Amino acid sequence: MASNGENGRHQQVGHKSLLQSDALYQYILETSVYPREPEPMKELREITAKHPWNLMTTSADEGQFLNMLLKLINAKNTMEIGVFTGYSLLATAMALPDDGKILAMDINRDNYEIGLPVIEKAGLAHKIEFREGPALPVLDQMIEDGQYHGSYDFIFVDADKDNYLNYHKRLIDLVKVGGLIGYDNTLWNGSVVAPPDAPLRKYVRYYRDFVLELNKALAADPRIEICQLPVGDGITLCRRIS
Repeated sequence: MASNGENGRHQQVGHKSLLQSDALYQYILETSVYPREPEPMKELREITAKHPWNLMTTSADEGQFLNMLLKLINAKNTMEIGVFTGYSLLATAMALPDDGKILAMDINRDNYEIGLPVIEKAGLAHKIEFREGPALPVLDQMIEDGQYHGSYDFIFVDADKDNYLNYHKRLIDLVKVGGLIGYDNTLWNGSVVAPPDAPLRKYVRYYRDFVLELNKALAADPRIEICQLPVGDGITLCRRIS
């Protein structure tokens, strides 16, 4: 049965599903996700559940999706903007070959270090280059250097929504033709179709217009093919074609 209202939905840690039925989402997790979740990812998910900002984490079903996607495209050189405790980062690292690389950027190293022991125990830390601080100056420097044009197979963005378009303007130059950029939270808690007078949380309402602007821009960008999926809180995949 569908649940309505705040008391019926999104009570579980990391529950970002847009499904109207909590029972159906739980079925997906218990049938297809949790039984196949690698032990390091399970451990990090349970550690992150204790964090006061745990809803910032990538959901388990989205982590599973990212892991398979990276294997399907044979990704080797990747980037992640917005790391938090590293659940999606771990999903990526587990999918890459042993000589694969991830440039991971976040403004808060403390959160990353919560998950780092799990990543190290899994023998995956050598794949990750973590940089603390805003990503835009790093991206600008990479573009200026000239040697990173079209060098990334996959880029995942789960960071400040008000800068998503600024990221896109730069990342389209850094991802290779045929490569993918994944923008997380592009359905933004379902608020993209909420009426103007809907009772939204303050942060949801604040970022909604930025998400709407991004979605409109991606749909009109001739340099990419897109696919928007209702996984987690919505993820839009952009394949560079020119």
